[in-house]
Amino acid sequence: MIFVTGGTGLVGAHLLFELTSSGKKVKALKRENSNLQQVLKSFSYYTENPYELYNKIEWVNGDMLDYFQMEEILEGITEIYHCAAIISFRRADHRKMIRNNVERTSNIVNAAIKNGVKKICHVSSISALAHSPEGSDVTETSNWEPSKKVSGYSKSKFLSEMEIWCGIEEGLDAIIVNPSIILGPTNWETGSARIFKAIWNRLPFYTRGITGYVDVKDVVSAMIKLMQPQVFDKTKNQRYIINAENISFYELFAQIARTLEKPAPKYLCTNTILKIACTLATITSLITRKPPVITPETIASSNKINKYDGSKITRMINFQYTPIVETIKQTATFLKNDMLRLG
Repeated sequence: MIFVTGGTGLVGAHLLFELTSSGKKVKALKRENSNLQQVLKSFSYYTENPYELYNKIEWVNGDMLDYFQMEEILEGITEIYHCAAIISFRRADHRKMIRNNVERTSNIVNAAIKNGVKKICHVSSISALAHSPEGSDVTETSNWEPSKKVSGYSKSKFLSEMEIWCGIEEGLDAIIVNPSIILGPTNWETGSARIFKAIWNRLPFYTRGITGYVDVKDVVSAMIKLMQPQVFDKTKNQRYIINAENISFYELFAQIARTLEKPAPKYLCTNTILKIACTLATITSLITRKPPVITPETIASSNKINKYDGSKITRMINFQYTPIVETIKQTATFLKNDMLRLG
């Protein structure tokens, strides 16, 4: 039996689709008040009968912060895909996010060891790695360094990954994947999907930054392939950057705009403009009591150049990346269909 955390998120929902499509027995963790409609919606992008696969999932209510509950839930589990994590770039959320992400991972690791779970795949992030050295790409050996400039999310992913490495020292076999920015269809108001929605709404600005991108289906494929019994002995207890291409924000925005048949952003947004926008977003947040759209941490990353080398996995196993232009076309098509259906 396979156990999945974070099944309602972008990676988790696509992972559940692939696992159930291949006939795997899957148990997925959820909160009692979780909205599972997005999982069904994700399934519907790829099949005309999403309920057929969705009904094969054994959903279980639980809280990863409750160690003893996790110990009970993991009885009979043979492998784990740990996709769950809180993502926030608000400074007010830092302590809570770090505590939650790290403690949840620690509880999963310790409960897995207690139950003799054979293997675990942990979804980390490029945020858990160092920034690009000048003139070269970040690799799996580019270790994260503490700094006042790093985001709370980055710290939480690094410390969570350390819990996995500690588990490995205690005898747990694990795979760690470090995806770059993951593109794919999900709730259009969250994560990278908001980029597509912003372009649909005629976003006028772009920034100078460059970073890595990867298709969500590639992330899931990498996870499953790395965990396959015939390759696991070779791939286990290592980390893998999952990154298809390094491209600029402008190029990404322009490609999305072409697919959506919307105007491409044409105004360069400098750090000065971003800081003004951040101030306005903070004021708006105080009035509306909703999280600000722009934060100092998102400003810090928007004009940075960071490049990532995702080739290790292609050398280790039979794996090929989807060109980002194809990912953009498919994701933008899903958004267009949803927007036209709504209005």
